Amino acid sequence: MPSHNTKVVKSTTEDMLLSPAETPQVEVLEEKVKMKKQLGLLEGVAIILGIIFGSGIFISPKGIIQQVSSVGFSLVIWVMCGLLSMIGALCYAELGTTIPKSGGDYAYIYEAYGPLPSFLYLWAANLIFVPTTNAIMGMTFAEYVIQPFFYQCDLPLEGAKFVAAATICFLTFLNGYNVKATTKIQNVFMFCKIGALVLVIVTGVVWMGLGHVENFDNAFVGTTTNVGKIANGFYSGIFSYSGWNYLNFMTEELKNPYVNLPRAIYISLPLVTIIYVLANMAYLSVLTPVALVSSDAIAVTFANNVLGQGAWIIPVMVAISAFGGLSVHIMTSSRMLYVGARNGHFPAMLSHLNVNKMTPMPSLVFLNILSLFMLLMSDIHTLITYCTIVESFFMMLSVSGLLYLRWKKPDIMRPIKVNIIFPILFVLICLFLIIFPCFDTPLVVGIGALITLSGMPVYYFGVVDQYKPLVYQNVMGKLTEICQKIFVAAHEDEDVEE
Repeated sequence: MPSHNTKVVKSTTEDMLLSPAETPQVEVLEEKVKMKKQLGLLEGVAIILGIIFGSGIFISPKGIIQQVSSVGFSLVIWVMCGLLSMIGALCYAELGTTIPKSGGDYAYIYEAYGPLPSFLYLWAANLIFVPTTNAIMGMTFAEYVIQPFFYQCDLPLEGAKFVAAATICFLTFLNGYNVKATTKIQNVFMFCKIGALVLVIVTGVVWMGLGHVENFDNAFVGTTTNVGKIANGFYSGIFSYSGWNYLNFMTEELKNPYVNLPRAIYISLPLVTIIYVLANMAYLSVLTPVALVSSDAIAVTFANNVLGQGAWIIPVMVAISAFGGLSVHIMTSSRMLYVGARNGHFPAMLSHLNVNKMTPMPSLVFLNILSLFMLLMSDIHTLITYCTIVESFFMMLSVSGLLYLRWKKPDIMRPIKVNIIFPILFVLICLFLIIFPCFDTPLVVGIGALITLSGMPVYYFGVVDQYKPLVYQNVMGKLTEICQKIFVAAHEDEDVEE
């Protein structure tokens, strides 16, 4: 029998939960079933830097120079992408403190424009963006970890996929078991990543100090005038900066979010921009544009050229960065799925928290399964390409929602209120980046749009239709029961929104 302060996981027929007789008796000791506020300012900065400083800056900054065809303009784009990210981050600081809910873009689009646009974002993000990114980051980590064991031969693809799968599963378990331990690991990885980039920068500065500046002669010669290519160059830069909005996915777990959310953003983005520009200058001081474009692992090629026997440290740092970035991505993206399910946009079983750890274990495991499925695909990079423009569209929609709410709900509390020029400028730039690739790569844009719009029939059957077949209701009800029993999970208490 449970003790007097045991809290029994209760249920309702509407949510298709367990009946009281079937519900596991779980000790919660007077604690509400809700996410804990356990992330401080340092953890917030570590989450933002952890997701931005993934493996991208170490591996393939070549996308920009490949599109714009000059050293000078490639550095200009790195600076402009940093400024755009900072403008976007300012807008998200207002959104995150005005709408203090986890879920990031999903929550803001839902608040401004309603359920259908927010569902389509959730659909594209959880079926494409999130699991493919997890798979790519897992593969990056795996390839760099096993590379020393296959120094003179090709990496076994199946072996790399096995290591990637094991890593994704381990980090999913860790994120579900202990958020605090995960964030402490992120703090360590944050300093490791910054240390690796500082090593690249210092090496580049010393190299240039020795007189090797010939790669910057006539830096703007050959710059493309093709607007579509310039827009695609911006996309390559924006992809490397992506992640600055991920702390907004975890607002409900952030201590004093009105203070720590904007502070974490204001600290992180200028730091990222400075480090990225200096790191790219270091790369370009050692590697010619031709060598940079032909390299699949720029930081490793850079190290082999200038670090000699110490070149091994760069692959180690790339592996650490990919591991840390993957951990942050798994943690933050699961909150977006959880909030979507809590709003009734995904199955009810995904809207439950483990009553002991207060983590969204069902959502974590669901995304874990999708990520493992993506590992089996032969060309997951293509899916990312198709959906990059779609993701930019939804970010534009989120920030345009800020403008809409300023007009529609002028009296709601706004602890932070940015100058209206910033959201207008961000929306206009995003609009430019969305429209011009339609002329340069219409097929990519079209397929990305089709993937997103494929969610509409799912929305009308799964969300709008109130008269679902009895077989469907019974199956979902049984799956929810099984999910509750396996994960010792319950629906969040109603007073989560304080």
